[in-house]
Amino acid sequence: MPLDSMTLYFVAALIAALLGAMLLSFGTQENNPALKWWGAAYLVGAASVACWTSAGQLLGDVPFALLNSAGFIACGMVWTAARVFHGRRPSFPGLVLGAVAWIAMTVMLDPHAEAMRMTIGAFIVAVYAALTAAELWAERRRSLKRRWPAIVVPVLHGFVLLLPVLLGSFLQSTDDQFASSIWVTIFAVELVLYAIGTVFVIFMLVSERTVTAHKKAASTDPLTGMLNRRGFAEACARAIEREAKAERPVTVMIFDIDHFKAINDRFGHATGDEILRLFSTVVVDNLRISDLSGRVGGEEFAALLPCSLEEGVLVAERVREAFANSGVVLDDAPVETTVSIGVAGGSAGIELEVLLASADAALYQAKRSGRNRVEAAVELPLSLEKLRRNTGILAASKPGVTPA
Repeated sequence: MPLDSMTLYFVAALIAALLGAMLLSFGTQENNPALKWWGAAYLVGAASVACWTSAGQLLGDVPFALLNSAGFIACGMVWTAARVFHGRRPSFPGLVLGAVAWIAMTVMLDPHAEAMRMTIGAFIVAVYAALTAAELWAERRRSLKRRWPAIVVPVLHGFVLLLPVLLGSFLQSTDDQFASSIWVTIFAVELVLYAIGTVFVIFMLVSERTVTAHKKAASTDPLTGMLNRRGFAEACARAIEREAKAERPVTVMIFDIDHFKAINDRFGHATGDEILRLFSTVVVDNLRISDLSGRVGGEEFAALLPCSLEEGVLVAERVREAFANSGVVLDDAPVETTVSIGVAGGSAGIELEVLLASADAALYQAKRSGRNRVEAAVELPLSLEKLRRNTGILAASKPGVTPA
């Protein structure tokens, strides 16, 4: 049974309008500007297709050019939505530049230069498609395999909106039967499928962003912005596995701010929080970008460095000295900012729990020796189970537990 192309275009416009309204509503509910831009683009594109389908043949060249320009604006809005989705500002001149160029060229060209107008229009849409794909490509990070549809689909977005119109206008002059040909039907069906498929891609991007944000929140300490205990353990496991393949040693440090409870009692918890943030800054500033660090307890921090124990001790001394020289003054009185540090190192493939337990034991040796000092683990057990049997540590993987 033959399908009526005009009916299909109206169906496509209706579906696009409904999806656009849904995206706008969801974007407003979630306060997501990118979804609002995508929803508006759907509505503008739907209006352009509907108006062209119903009244395109009744309009003159200039009104028809103005009507088609709405489709170019829709393509510009899709590009803008990609910019906004990745935290960039909308480019309003860039958004309307394609439509302005289209109108100017249409007015300047001979009314019968259908092929030239098609070429110019296709070029404008291709530019917007390339810009949209470039925005998503720049944000591909590690999830390219999952996000490749989001990169490919924008390239087709503007073409699916305008290609039936442009191709139809071009071939109509040489083929009176084009309006009822199979190609128009194919383009109309493609437009319906694209309108639905693009929404799935959009929600895939939004869902991925939400999942990433939740994962980050679950592994990040909200006060200092460092990794929390869970995030630090997961990152360290990956780092140790990577260093083991290269047969490189790793070193773990555990930091405990001295007399932190006294600071809270004397100056209040707000000041205590500032001290924690200050120390986290000191740690990050004195570590390399390849080193890992996190807040694993109240005033306890930890770090993993892909280096030997000797190098780790030097880094720990640097952190201790920098924190001691912070020069914090409250109520005209200096605040003592010192930290005790335990350091433990091991060969490639050593268990993280073993390193943490050994560093924890070294930390408490530093505290018993007068605080504000760095202590290195003298020897490292071959396994965590052996360490637990020899020392009686019940929770060796938890920094801050004193051996029995």
